[in-house]
Amino acid sequence: MAGRVRAWIGHLAKYPWLWWALLLVWASVLFVLSANSALPSGPDFPSKDKVLHCIYFSGGAFCFLLGLWGKARSLIALRFALGGMAFTAIIGALDEFHQTFTPGRSGNDPFDWLADLSGGLLGAMIAFLFLQRIRRTDPAAAK
Repeated sequence: MAGRVRAWIGHLAKYPWLWWALLLVWASVLFVLSANSALPSGPDFPSKDKVLHCIYFSGGAFCFLLGLWGKARSLIALRFALGGMAFTAIIGALDEFHQTFTPGRSGNDPFDWLADLSGGLLGAMIAFLFLQRIRRTDPAAAK
């Protein structure tokens, strides 16, 4: 069962359009969340806002990098790290600016932006390891 799931996920890595479509969904959800004055709450814990920023932006960076470099012949970790951080630096700054126009939101929080960057680095590491593992276990999946 696990082998079939891994093969199926590896097969999905061959379709950059899928990752771009998921990135569009991700960006749309980000826009809607940033435009809301009241966000859904859940369990409270220290630095919850920063952790959520990091996790959410890691997903965006993951989709961005798989869409961009999913079929790359060589995997270079530094390229993934810089790509993920560049993506989240731009989108995170735009998101923070967007929040300044939303009533009840402050926006332009440098610590939110740093959490976004951290998420970009995390997403880049996950994308890199994901593609590296797929290529190691199924070289045909990367072609």
